[in-house]
Amino acid sequence: MTTRIERAFAGRSFVLETGRMARQAHGSALVQFGDTMVLAAITISDKESPLPFFPLTVEFKEKAYAAGKIPGGFIKREGRPRDEEILACRIIDRSIRPLFPEGFKNEVQVVIFVVSHDQDNKADVLALTATSFALAASKVPWAGPIAGVRVGRIQGKWVLNPTLAQLEFSDCDIVVAGSEESIMMVEGGALEISEDEMVEALVVAQKGIKELIAIQHEALKKVSVEKMAWTPKALTPGLAAKVRKAAEKKIATALNQKDKHGRIAAVAAVKEDVAASFAEEYAEVMGEVKHVLDEVEYEQLRAQVLETKKRVDGRKTTEVRDITIDTGLLPRAHGSALFTRGQTQALVAATLGTKDDVQYLDGLEDKGESTKTFMLHYNFPPFSTGEARPMRGTGRREIGHGNLAERAIQAVLPPFEEFPYTIRIVSDILESNGSSSMASVCGGSLSCFDAGIPLKGAVAGVAMGLIKEGDDYAILTDILGTEDHLGDMDFKVAGTEQGITSIQMDIKIQGLSLDIMKEAMAQAHEGRLHILGEMKKALTAPREELSPWAPRIVTMKINPEKIGDLIGPKGKTIRGIQDESGASLSVEDDGTVTIAAVGAEAMERARQMVAAITAEPVVGEIYEGTVKSITAFGAFIEIMPGTEALLHVSEIAHTRVEKTEDHMAKGDKVTVKLVDRDERGRLRLSMKALTPRPEGLPPEEPRAPRPPREEGDGDRGRRGGGGRGGRR
Repeated sequence: MTTRIERAFAGRSFVLETGRMARQAHGSALVQFGDTMVLAAITISDKESPLPFFPLTVEFKEKAYAAGKIPGGFIKREGRPRDEEILACRIIDRSIRPLFPEGFKNEVQVVIFVVSHDQDNKADVLALTATSFALAASKVPWAGPIAGVRVGRIQGKWVLNPTLAQLEFSDCDIVVAGSEESIMMVEGGALEISEDEMVEALVVAQKGIKELIAIQHEALKKVSVEKMAWTPKALTPGLAAKVRKAAEKKIATALNQKDKHGRIAAVAAVKEDVAASFAEEYAEVMGEVKHVLDEVEYEQLRAQVLETKKRVDGRKTTEVRDITIDTGLLPRAHGSALFTRGQTQALVAATLGTKDDVQYLDGLEDKGESTKTFMLHYNFPPFSTGEARPMRGTGRREIGHGNLAERAIQAVLPPFEEFPYTIRIVSDILESNGSSSMASVCGGSLSCFDAGIPLKGAVAGVAMGLIKEGDDYAILTDILGTEDHLGDMDFKVAGTEQGITSIQMDIKIQGLSLDIMKEAMAQAHEGRLHILGEMKKALTAPREELSPWAPRIVTMKINPEKIGDLIGPKGKTIRGIQDESGASLSVEDDGTVTIAAVGAEAMERARQMVAAITAEPVVGEIYEGTVKSITAFGAFIEIMPGTEALLHVSEIAHTRVEKTEDHMAKGDKVTVKLVDRDERGRLRLSMKALTPRPEGLPPEEPRAPRPPREEGDGDRGRRGGGGRGGRR
């Protein structure tokens, strides 16, 4: 039976439907907003997985047919997921994962198809709500429903689920997922908005979330699905207490070490020693022993922070780790920085390219050819954590962290019109002990400064953590990897001195209050200002000069009629300029020529060659031209490449000239002056204007203006007219 509910939401029709599609899935939902439609399907294994973690997978697939497109490339079918699809997966995964019961290990798969896209309403937040209802209406044990919304601000007014067109004028783009009472996930970017303004956005988001959850509850009343029976696996009676007694003090001592690997080794040694002491008596349940030992580590770290406000590396809850910075350390990179915070280190390089280096995009949201002129790529090699594992391409984590750092810096980049470079930042994580994405933000900002990129301001980021037990909690600034793993929150905030430019929050508990988030953002603000202060000690502003290895870019305007002359037959002319000068050239339809070159000499050589080919004749200027043809009434002289003008027989000399060929022949070089350009663009030359009039000759009578001729009138027609001249 099909259940369908349609309600007004954010000024548009919102439709929630189940029972018509994907009926063999254990739960499904179709959500429509405008003409954008997403289908979410849930399946679950009946058997518990042997894996030591909860095997949840989320797949988000954009179907090209959804926007009336055929996929590009040779194969012509949807292939590996685009970055935007992976980012949508991460948003959904991080929102729903905390609501599965602790210890649940049956494999759950979430598959979302974007089946229609109106290129107006984004699909990611719709997919989140569809996933929520599909889970809530399935047999899967899950503590939902939740919902997802997007918040923008246009001309000071908050807008819920703004359209793509509206987002172009919005100073923020924030995705929020939550329950009726709490926030589950936050992800987005902004143009330096304050912490108070970010809280306002969350309030708007939560109101919209409640509306969408109410719609889900209405639909759930019509869909009756019994949840599968599941109870946590019971531990051996008395075992947990014995293990705790043996391990608590030892693990508490082992945890308190500043060095990451020393701490890991010490805790591992304690666990191994305690486990060995139970090996004989509890040989068949050693998995339970190890589970309890992990719980003891979790409990001891959290108890210490809550009771003493002292962290395992000795820092206070508000303290940032020691920071060291080196800039300009890569001689051939256009800009570089080595940013080290504690045991997290990022080597970041900035590269300047031309318009030819832009990334071309072909997604459902792109109505035509779309390009990207700024990229930040984040790499996380295994040696950064002291591990040896296969390196098999870019992972979802790397794409997500790179996107977070990219948003943070993109907000302060100069407009492309003012700084016409394609910019690529690469962050290679060399050491990792928490908050490597925020190290990438700091290092990325510094590498831009080092490259001479005129950022609006320096950008820094800090990761905030949370330890919460009941009403007691502690917010941690600049979290370690251990605090991220054993804590309740990973809340990353990046921005300038003026405000927030990027934000991301994940939690492991079932929701967070706005009050705690507000406090966390205030604490993050203080941490960010401290880090920006350390960055100022290294570089206070962008360098005044670009790297000598960076391309120099100049633009010049030519007559659009001259574009063909510059390009030449099959591109021969422009390729010749590039080969001879070493510069790179691109030409726009409006006559804008962009020249990029490494070195001033190549730049100037290319500029001169372009100018020579596309120059416009100027009345009053003197030219050395070549006689191209001779007629009874004069000669046609090529005064610049592709441009011929008439030298009338009367303008050859002050005395009467009977025959033009008595004074010149085809191929001769002659010096002439351009004396006139008529209303039709025809050019008139003179040789006699360059010599004084001989004494004794009567004054020359002024010539009466000649009436305009009809098209094609005269012997030569349009031969010398206009800027395209005699182009062939």
